[in-house]
Amino acid sequence: MRYGIFSDIHSNLEALEAILKASQTQGIDEYLCIGDIVGYAADPAECLKIVRSTAAIIVAGNHDWVVADRYSIEYFNPYAAAAVKLTAKLLTATEKEFLASLKLVFSNEHLTLVHGTLDRPEVFNYLFGIIEAKDSFLHLATPLLFVGHTHVPAVYSRRKDGVEKVFNAERVVIEPGSSYIVNIGSVGQPRDSNPQAAYCIYDTAENEICIKRVSYDIEKARQKIIAAGLPVLLGDRLLVGK
Repeated sequence: MRYGIFSDIHSNLEALEAILKASQTQGIDEYLCIGDIVGYAADPAECLKIVRSTAAIIVAGNHDWVVADRYSIEYFNPYAAAAVKLTAKLLTATEKEFLASLKLVFSNEHLTLVHGTLDRPEVFNYLFGIIEAKDSFLHLATPLLFVGHTHVPAVYSRRKDGVEKVFNAERVVIEPGSSYIVNIGSVGQPRDSNPQAAYCIYDTAENEICIKRVSYDIEKARQKIIAAGLPVLLGDRLLVGK
């Protein structure tokens, strides 16, 4: 099985279309989405439609739930809150009901998905480092946990001698007896100083995880954000991946 896994699209249609086009040559058997389909950019309805028709499994992100009134906007900074208010206007009641229906956690025999952390997933904590990774490992019942939310790709491994951050997160070969947390980065708003859209491939036959980066029409996405009346910062940050 080859999974195509993506997260944090944030209404960026150009980035979403780019990663899906690139992944078509990768022999993907099933797509999985780790949330935050909406927020920040200008095309929430279009992105939601594509994700619903593409991904076999979707878990909830904090932006998805806040638009659906399942999470408080008080936790959002002014830029994110402005995007939430626009998104709420652009989505239908039916689309919001779908976002409200999304579950926080998914697991199968191969993997677990959660947007933030596996401990208290409903509060959408950020998994920034080894301390947070250790807490999530305590709740992990599968060999692999895929997360998003920070918009920064990273991989953490748990072996008998402890938890450590993997030096090269772009390609990881899974070792028997070890477990891993994989932050797959962001499709629509990368924050690791690389403006290219990110997604992940997990190959169960090869026991391999690869984080891929794809170029897309950033200027088009930026201009649509500005034209929609959203803060200019939300467009400008796409240029630098911050």
